[in-house]
Amino acid sequence: MSALIGIVDYGNSGNIKSIKKAIEYAGAKTVLIENPDKLSVADKIVLPGVGSFNNAMSTLRESYLIDHLAEAVEKKPTLGICLGMQILSKVGFEFGKTKGIGFFDAEVKPIQCSGFVPHMGFNKIEVQRDNLLLKGLNGNSFYFMHSFEVVNYKNVLALSEYCEHEFVSAMGKDEVYGVQFHPEKSKEPGIKLFENFIHLK
Repeated sequence: MSALIGIVDYGNSGNIKSIKKAIEYAGAKTVLIENPDKLSVADKIVLPGVGSFNNAMSTLRESYLIDHLAEAVEKKPTLGICLGMQILSKVGFEFGKTKGIGFFDAEVKPIQCSGFVPHMGFNKIEVQRDNLLLKGLNGNSFYFMHSFEVVNYKNVLALSEYCEHEFVSAMGKDEVYGVQFHPEKSKEPGIKLFENFIHLK
């Protein structure tokens, strides 16, 4: 029986439809999570990623999802995509200091590099330690679009480089994962990543 993937809707994520389509193409059914009640029916959780850190957290609080979501992340396999990865951190500094979900001991700060920001386009990932989410994907290119990065030293799964600046492109702890890139915009490697997530036990 295929896993039911719950995609969290926090109001400002414009990539929900493309994530839903990609996950279903990879072989799973999806459900949109707009309130706490729907969290219980999902086997796994995806946090989409377009928008700002503070707006996402504000919407989660206003919809009464935040406490229930924090509990669900502790119990269910979870994938945060771009902003979705960032809000799993303790704190973000986009438009002021904002408390995140806090699963990862990490901070979200502006990218400091010599290149143009936001960092946009396809870029390679270099896997730093074996993990089920990125199995078979080392050296593949994924689509990035971000002005902020996660600063984390404990849970790094993959690194990428942009204009001689190395940054965290994936992290994970237990069965909770975050990717800075957009698998739903990354063609075959993105579908493979969703397949890996679907098949997590």
